[in-house]
Amino acid sequence: MSLPGPEHAANPDHAHMLANKWMNASKLAELVKTEGNCCSLVTGLVYKKGKFSAIEEQQVKAAIENYRNSRGMNDEQILEIIFQKNEKMKDNVFWSEITSSVPQRPIIAVYHYVRRAYHPKKHQGKWSPEEDGLLKQAVTDLGQQWEKVGEVVGRMSSDCRDRYRNHIAHRDIRVSGPWTKEEEDELTKIVTEMTVHQGKDIDNDVFWGVVSEKMGNKRGRQQCRIKWTDALSKTVKNEGQRPRWSPKDAYILVHKVDSLNVRDDTEIDWKTLSDPDWNLWSAHSLQRRWLTMKRGIKGFEDMTHQEIMDILRVKKAHLPPSSASSRKRKVISAPNIDDGDTNGGDQTSVAGGSEAGPSTSRRGTGGDHGDSSSDSE
Repeated sequence: MSLPGPEHAANPDHAHMLANKWMNASKLAELVKTEGNCCSLVTGLVYKKGKFSAIEEQQVKAAIENYRNSRGMNDEQILEIIFQKNEKMKDNVFWSEITSSVPQRPIIAVYHYVRRAYHPKKHQGKWSPEEDGLLKQAVTDLGQQWEKVGEVVGRMSSDCRDRYRNHIAHRDIRVSGPWTKEEEDELTKIVTEMTVHQGKDIDNDVFWGVVSEKMGNKRGRQQCRIKWTDALSKTVKNEGQRPRWSPKDAYILVHKVDSLNVRDDTEIDWKTLSDPDWNLWSAHSLQRRWLTMKRGIKGFEDMTHQEIMDILRVKKAHLPPSSASSRKRKVISAPNIDDGDTNGGDQTSVAGGSEAGPSTSRRGTGGDHGDSSSDSE
């Protein structure tokens, strides 16, 4: 099997640029694609996207505290900097210093993360029917200007955005419950046309807002993403046959995670674990399988990642023998795709928008790959 190597140290030039230059997703993607271009000032940009790891969260928190202490500021003054109402008046010195604490993170990503993490209204619980009604009216009046909508509703702008897109928009035509075979076939056709037929990644290069629209908004973005990553993706990759997780898969997963040499499993980029010969499982499926194994260890809550890794390494020390009766697994390729050849599978309910750990990108970001910052899955 192919083992992913440990994360490379951040390129100092890349880190400086990411901490000082405000770039949107398109500009970041453009710089990623300049790899190999000797004329580019920054070639082959590597940066992280996705959920911040627990260690990154601690680093950001410490950087903010250091900034506050070094300038003799109180908490209220720090919040004034973080929530500057006029975005054009952002304190670039503050944001650059905080971003420098998490190399490979763009300053715009740190800006949005900090504003979510320190928002006074971030823990407000379940939405009430009255809030849903207020949100719907606010969007009708203001459009999708989420900062203004958030002020009207009394919720974080990102919460309003995600609530509206995932639960309010097209609610009158939204279908819930088990998927029909026809729906599964339609979803498979849409996703494969958007990815495999265009030479893109079948799991990671999907714009779920677009997928939902192509399905007539009968199924929402979250519904489509969950159905695909937890059920249909692995079936399509296995030529229409639903694969089963095996002891061999568990062995491979443990040894791949071990090879990463991470300090905590929240640092893992689950997208990097698959390889051409072991590609059936989506990043989300691998993360869930890992959590199941980890939670099967008595007292895991009080153990470090290394202690957990030591136990699992012993448990999975030997490669299980291959079963003669096991079905040969196929690697997906565009010519082998049959748009209607899928048996579906079970749908596992998960929290929306949960990206598995930070993702180190060489492809840039798409328009809706993460609920935390854009029109997401």
